[in-house]
Amino acid sequence: MNTASVPAPNRLRIGSAPDSWGVWFPDDERQVPWERFLDEVAEAGYDWIELGPYGYLPTDAARLAEETGRRGLKVSAGTVFTALHRGPGVWDETWAHVSRVAELTRATGAGHLVVIPAFWRDDRTGEPIESPHLTPERFRDLTAGTERLARRVREEYGLDVVVHPHADTHIATEEHVTRFLDATDASLVNLCLDTGHYAYCGGDSVRLIETYGERIGYLHLKQVDPAVLADVVRDGTPFGSAVRQGVMCEPPRGEPALEPVLAAAGKLDVDLFAIVEQDMYPCPPDRPLPIARRTRHYLRTCGA
Repeated sequence: MNTASVPAPNRLRIGSAPDSWGVWFPDDERQVPWERFLDEVAEAGYDWIELGPYGYLPTDAARLAEETGRRGLKVSAGTVFTALHRGPGVWDETWAHVSRVAELTRATGAGHLVVIPAFWRDDRTGEPIESPHLTPERFRDLTAGTERLARRVREEYGLDVVVHPHADTHIATEEHVTRFLDATDASLVNLCLDTGHYAYCGGDSVRLIETYGERIGYLHLKQVDPAVLADVVRDGTPFGSAVRQGVMCEPPRGEPALEPVLAAAGKLDVDLFAIVEQDMYPCPPDRPLPIARRTRHYLRTCGA
């Protein structure tokens, strides 16, 4: 087969994640059981999944392999939250958590570790727990700590670190993202571009891909409802509350338009994971599957 004749978006490997089933925590009575998530994500037509919060899916590698394999699923990445901006004093605690997740991620055959900066608000109450702005010293701690983490994860586990800009964190806006990318080693640290979070914080995903394409190592596909977002911005609503208000919506009903994002990513001429993540915590248990089916169909119409 002549790969030159394949449309560029076909180099994207499409998957979904526990997030799209309303899963934010390892254990929460408002979340669907992990068996149901695996059954339904396969039923919706996805081949790839992320691990989600560590402990939601089985952490025994053999059992996880059996459960995913019999459903025809493969793992693209694990995910960790880190607070590296708090300096070297958090390193040991950070590594203890990261190493557990990285070990399981490697055992699944995945090649990426998605690193999300710690929230400056409490993720359950929305109350501020620290300043939303980093001092120059704390920014240096963030960049140096991320490079240290990426180096060790690669050396010990063979995984590539991709940092996920996220609402209510210190890497969120276009200014944050470009400053962070300019201050970090491209051979160690790249980006998981979440189109919904970036739009939520005012960023342009297509422009970021066109400007920093060599730093885009992974994609999360997501959209925001512009009407809800306008209220969120006006009221200064915490992210968790915004999600409960429906700020993240089913494509193609929101922003950014995903066709141009997929086209821009396709022009990079590299293989990329593009994982659907529609934040819906908490949600009725019967809501995710129909949305997942429709979203998978929509992405096929976009060539992905």
